[in-house]
Parts: sequence; structure tokens; C-alpha cells
Amino acid sequence: MKILIVNKFLHPNGGSETYIFQLGKYLKSIGHEVQYFGMEHEGRCVSNNLELYTSDMDFHGGSKLKKLTYPIKTIYSKEAKKKITAVLKDFQPDVVHINNFNYQLTPSIIYAAEKFRKKHNPRLKIIYTAHDYQLLCPNHLFFDMNGNVCEKCLGGNFRECAKNSCIHASKAKSIIGTAEATLYNKLQTYKYIDKIICPSEFLKEKMDTNPLFRNKTVAMHNFISPIETPECDKEDYVLYFGRLSEEKGVDILLNAKDINFICAGTGELEETLRSAKNIKTVGFKTGKELYELIAKAKCSVYPSIWYENCPFSVMESIMLGTPVVGSDIGGIPELIENGKTGLLFNPSDSEDFVEKVKEITDIPKLAEEMHKNCLNKKFEAVEEYCKELMKIYTES
Repeated sequence: MKILIVNKFLHPNGGSETYIFQLGKYLKSIGHEVQYFGMEHEGRCVSNNLELYTSDMDFHGGSKLKKLTYPIKTIYSKEAKKKITAVLKDFQPDVVHINNFNYQLTPSIIYAAEKFRKKHNPRLKIIYTAHDYQLLCPNHLFFDMNGNVCEKCLGGNFRECAKNSCIHASKAKSIIGTAEATLYNKLQTYKYIDKIICPSEFLKEKMDTNPLFRNKTVAMHNFISPIETPECDKEDYVLYFGRLSEEKGVDILLNAKDINFICAGTGELEETLRSAKNIKTVGFKTGKELYELIAKAKCSVYPSIWYENCPFSVMESIMLGTPVVGSDIGGIPELIENGKTGLLFNPSDSEDFVEKVKEITDIPKLAEEMHKNCLNKKFEAVEEYCKELMKIYTES
């Protein structure tokens, strides 16, 4: 089977890139042909035969002249449609598996795939893995400019995004995002998608509020590759690893002054966290260095205040024997067995957060029991995930 994986970023950037790289690698290992389409970048590490990719679009940098063209390009990209059409004709895939595409690639790629299906391969499957809430919320997070969960756009009333400047607190960007969402909602562009894979039951529930999606969704938690647990003793710290940003809720660590934290990651709150006496920031870590940090921690924390989907960080921590204190929000409760592999706390509630962290750090017997439970916990591996995925790829 030939599978074209589409994602706007083709370099290591976040959870969706981890997903597409590992998925493609495994599919190739069992005999399928896999190519990729997305945006060019100096760090790009996957490819297609024609070496065709859209131009790099940096919304946070670049020349003023380039930025003037972004409002049009983020709604509809002629370049993306033209280039993916060439890749489709050359590769002749059986499946186009779309991931993150809005703004950089735009839904123009969906029109290209549908046109190719009509002209060349009526059996082509167009599959979409929803890594966030982009099709329901122009800001993709269900999050407003004041840092609060917001569902005002649920149901297709996207004007609220522009009204409240939800995207990067920018009126201009929010207007563009609102226009993009409104246009494709009215055109019913997403009707061409055959199946929507939701990495959490929570996300599926939200997607199902749209009648266009309701009969197309399937919940499948992300897979995770086995991790060899380092042989080490627990040390006296609590770990946060991931993006250091507002929606991740990491500023709650500042209120837990008598708990020693290590923060591994980068982001706009890095300087703020670095100034706190109880927090040691160590920058972005990966591989063995990160796994040792996780394994040595008494527990890890995942204090997000937005509707998290299926965070790899939670699964990685549990696989390495480290219980997680996580927000009771979004898809997080689907990954943590409360009282067994971690504890859930009320989002943004500093007192509840501190209480739950200390319940693990100050009660050795409970900590040891949770440690053992974590090591015995099994998440779905890529092999099992792909068995279900192949059913989706091949169903009539």
C-alpha cells in the first residue's frame, strides 16, 4: 500500500511530528511505501520523490514583504495545491493521511486530494488525525486571549474568535482565522475526509458536536514506543517536561514554593520560571538524558489548563515508573488511573495541586506502590495501533 502522510511541519517540532515520523517508520518496516508532503524547513527529515514542499512560512519572523502575503496564503494556498497535486500524480497513493495542515498548507490540499480521487483513483482514502481542535475552534485550543477555556465557537459561531482576539491576542490574526474557519465551514470542505482519528474520547466527543463529523470519528489513543527504563534511584525533585507556555499551566509551580521542581523544556515562560528559587530549569532535553530525568523524579506534573488531547509526556512518565499529577481536563484523565498511576487535581487550583504532589512525595509507601503500578501499565504500541489503522485505510 502507498501512503502519503501530510503535515505542515516535516521537522521535529511537537507531538504531531513524533506521531507522523514513528508511524511512517513502522509502516515502511512492514512493507508499505510512505512519502511525506508539507512545508520546507532546514530541519526537514522526511521527503517525497519529487522533493516538492511548500515554502517555509514563519509567522513570528520573516520580512515585512512576506508577511503582507500571509493573510491570503493562510486561507488558501495555490502553491500547496499545485505541489501536492504533482506529488499525488507521481506517487499514486492509496491513502492520503492528513495531520496538521491549517494556515501553512490550508484546506487547498483536501481539494487537491479529492480532485485526484475523482480523476485517478476512486478508491483513494482521505484520513485525518486531529491533533487539536482546529476544525472546531480557529485558535485550535478552545482557549481565549485571557487564558481561559472557551467554547464560544463550538457550533460554528467563529465570529467570537475575531471579537475576542483569541489568536495570539492579535485582532488581525484572529480575523484571518475566523475568515478561514467560516469559509470552509460554509463550503463543507471537510466532507471529503473519510475518517477522523481522534487521539482521545474527549476530542471525539467535541468533534461529534458537528453533524458533518459525527459519523466519521473514531477514538484511538496515540501509540508510544517501548522505553528502556534506566536503572536509578528516585531523587528529591518533581519534574515538569514539555513546552513552557501559558496553556500548559506551568506558572502554578511558582505557587508551590516548598516543592523542588526541575523544568525541562523551552518557551515564553522560561525566564519567569528561572527566577524562582524552588525551580531549576535545564532547557530542552531528549533521549537518554530526558528519560533519566523522568525516571529519577518522585513524580512528574502535567498542569495544563487547556483541553489536552493525548500528551506523550504523560505516557512517557508512566512508562518510566514515575507517577503523574495531572490536571483533570481534556484527555489527561484517560491516561492517568487516579490513585494508581498518578493523581488528578482541579485545573489552576494551586492548593489542590500542592496537596496532590505532596501526597506522593511525602508518603513513601504510596509513592512506591504508584511506581510499581506505572511500570506495569501498558499503553498501545505502534504495532497494535497500525493493525487498527490498516482497517481504517482499507475499509470500504
